[in-house]
Amino acid sequence: MSIESKMTEKSLKQIEKITGRKLTFGRLLWAIRKSDDITQVDFAKKLGISKQHLCDIEHDRKNVNAALAGNYAEKLGYAREQFIRLSLQDMLDREGLGYTVELKRNQINRISKLSYAS
Repeated sequence: MSIESKMTEKSLKQIEKITGRKLTFGRLLWAIRKSDDITQVDFAKKLGISKQHLCDIEHDRKNVNAALAGNYAEKLGYAREQFIRLSLQDMLDREGLGYTVELKRNQINRISKLSYAS
């Protein structure tokens, strides 16, 4: 785990401490919105969704898939990893499956072709 990931996880743990509950994707969006002092209407516009849909997400009535979570992170200027992790964790938790999500970035191996002059 990188230092950046640890710092992000530390920040997320701090949000859990403030809210007094396990952090969900909806609670993360709520905390970001509140800390930036933005109305639900303005925040929803920033995300490209309706105010009602944002309200449902913030109150954990609606799930957000991983692709949308990553998109929201980019729109808000945050790292995609934790947004995606929380969205996937919410889905597992709601199904009561008892797993914990940990994301790791894929490393793409590049093979170079060498040309030899004769």
